[in-house]
Amino acid sequence: MEIVTPKCMGKREARKQDRRAAIIAIAKRHFMENGYVAVSMSAIAAELGGSKGTLWSYFASKEELFDACVDEVTREYREQVMHLLVPSDNLQATLCEFVRSLLRKVTSKDATRLHRVIHAEVERSPEMGAIFFRRGPQRTREIVAAYLEDAMRKGQLRTADPLRAAFALTSLTMGSHQRAMLGYQFSDAEIEEEADYIVDFFLRAFAPEPAAV
Repeated sequence: MEIVTPKCMGKREARKQDRRAAIIAIAKRHFMENGYVAVSMSAIAAELGGSKGTLWSYFASKEELFDACVDEVTREYREQVMHLLVPSDNLQATLCEFVRSLLRKVTSKDATRLHRVIHAEVERSPEMGAIFFRRGPQRTREIVAAYLEDAMRKGQLRTADPLRAAFALTSLTMGSHQRAMLGYQFSDAEIEEEADYIVDFFLRAFAPEPAAV
């Protein structure tokens, strides 16, 4: 009888994770180049090599595979946001740093390319838009909301629905995103100036209530 040691199990799991990463890398390229509807699991399996059953053993559907691809694309930025939004006494400086990072993200070539793919496909495949929103903007807003809720508890901001406040803050970057979608390339100075304006606007809107006399 074969004895499976922890070391063997570790190697097996590592190979499995490597295979999964290879599938996602191939699928990301297919989705970006061809759009969601035109991509087939068969084409991905053919490029991956091996049987189609191997692919299905990792991802039961194209929707599940697309979900994994979007999660991979957005995970790094979510981690960056969590690193940036550390509670501090200087709320304005922290928010400025976050908004600068968000502006750089939503105006980047990778982000605008991904949005073009989604916009082109979402009418035929509404699930594609739902997956992207859940994995991308919604998760980012939840992280921002948790940070803003803490600031509200400390009296740095007036008490309000933290999710709505996070939506308000992140939505203020959408004008720049739209310009980037139309081909405009922002300079570092423009990003800095826009971030300062957005944060100033937001802090005025959510300034703490004046103390009762």
